[in-house]
Amino acid sequence: MMRKVPHKAFTLIELLVVIAIIAVLMGILMPALKRAREQGKRASCMSNLRQLTFGWIFYADDNDDRLINGCTNRGAHNHNEPCWLYFNPSMTEQEREQGVRDGTLFKYVKNINLYKCPTGVRGEVNTYGIVDSMNGYDAIPGSEGHIIKKRSRIPNPGQRLVFLDEGVTSTESWTVYRDREQWWDNPTARHGMGTNWGMADGHVEHWMWKDMRTVKIAEQEGNWEALKSEHGNPDLYRVQRGVWGKLGYMPPPGQ
Repeated sequence: MMRKVPHKAFTLIELLVVIAIIAVLMGILMPALKRAREQGKRASCMSNLRQLTFGWIFYADDNDDRLINGCTNRGAHNHNEPCWLYFNPSMTEQEREQGVRDGTLFKYVKNINLYKCPTGVRGEVNTYGIVDSMNGYDAIPGSEGHIIKKRSRIPNPGQRLVFLDEGVTSTESWTVYRDREQWWDNPTARHGMGTNWGMADGHVEHWMWKDMRTVKIAEQEGNWEALKSEHGNPDLYRVQRGVWGKLGYMPPPGQ
């Protein structure tokens, strides 16, 4: 008769070692997978912005070089021009979708999914905004005479900002001061402590913030309102130059 050979089972120590190895591997792989997933979302967001910016350019081509209105509701500050889309915080999700379809850009960008970043919050339909200098909000102090109405009037279009990934829709257009060292609307920290921009020549860029104050303002950490007017923030200077072309004040030496 053949004798049965007993199977050797794992000891408790061996099982603990295997579990520890798996935990270490997961700790190594998970951040890499998270970064890869976030990079994919960033690329998708940049693709959305590229198509929106091309639509913005095509609108000007079809309308005697005039820029699309960058505000999101009609009123005194945009001279009752048709808006690129319509938004009000009280709107339902269905009303927001209709607001996109009723906007003047929808003729050129008809896929409603392109108006929202993949990392947008639930219920948002549009997460992008147009900066105020591109035929947007024209009542910000210091902006008089600096709101551009014609695409041919944009100097250095490869350096001028049009769209940004706001993350959550805001009314009007996205605003930053021109004549003082201070943020108006909050910057956004999207896709890894920075944000995506659509430029006036049609290309897109991701800007990483260099100053942690910018990130704290974006994420509303600590006394972020006070940080909005602190001096020496290179991110603020870069954004103001992108929006307005140049600063309307004298920055610190070397900035």
